[in-house]
Amino acid sequence: MNLSKAVTVLAVSLCLAGCESHLYDHLPANAAAYKIIPPIEDKAELTNYKITPGDELTYSVLEEPDMKIDKMIVDDGGYVQVPLAGAIKVGGMSTAEAKHQIETVLGARYIKYPNVTINITTPTPRLVSIEGEVTQPGSYPITRDTSLLSALALARSPTLKARLSEVVIFRTIGQQRMVARFNVTRIRTGNDPDPQIQNGDVVMVGLSHAKSVYRDVLQAAPLFNVFATLNTRNGF
Repeated sequence: MNLSKAVTVLAVSLCLAGCESHLYDHLPANAAAYKIIPPIEDKAELTNYKITPGDELTYSVLEEPDMKIDKMIVDDGGYVQVPLAGAIKVGGMSTAEAKHQIETVLGARYIKYPNVTINITTPTPRLVSIEGEVTQPGSYPITRDTSLLSALALARSPTLKARLSEVVIFRTIGQQRMVARFNVTRIRTGNDPDPQIQNGDVVMVGLSHAKSVYRDVLQAAPLFNVFATLNTRNGF
């Protein structure tokens, strides 16, 4: 690329930096975004954990040792097989809610005043999908302490072409697909809180077209070469 072309493309890239369209401007941001995706500081307590297909549970009934199960796996439909009671749906419930559900079924037919104990021994892996302008897009396991910044670190951070003001999180709440937009630059500097990432979230990092054009210029015509040409023409 000769000097005149390089200067032209640089000028175009600077223009794009000033007038680049914001694809996600219509999405909830700032306070509205945090109502949908709360900060990590407000993370749900373990007591609010909802049983998920694939979770391994322990199950017992007080004074009924023959009904004890050391490994009860929640199937894909959210059901567990309970002695005497059969298939009972516990997916989407807390352990307290599942306990009450099973006690209700057992008490109605088989055991007077049953006292059921349920514990989650091995939760199914929780995953987040990270797409767009990150170094290594893909699905990654998360914990209750995973925030947006730590999730991006799992994908080896945003690329140099990423538009950090347009990082979008998609989340299914109930039966509704929700979306919110965050500014990672403000989160990194402590001006905005770091949102908590939950199982099934999808993080999309936007592309900055201006940065992309500018980076292409640097790769095709390194600035050292441009300066060398300028110096030669000016007799330095």
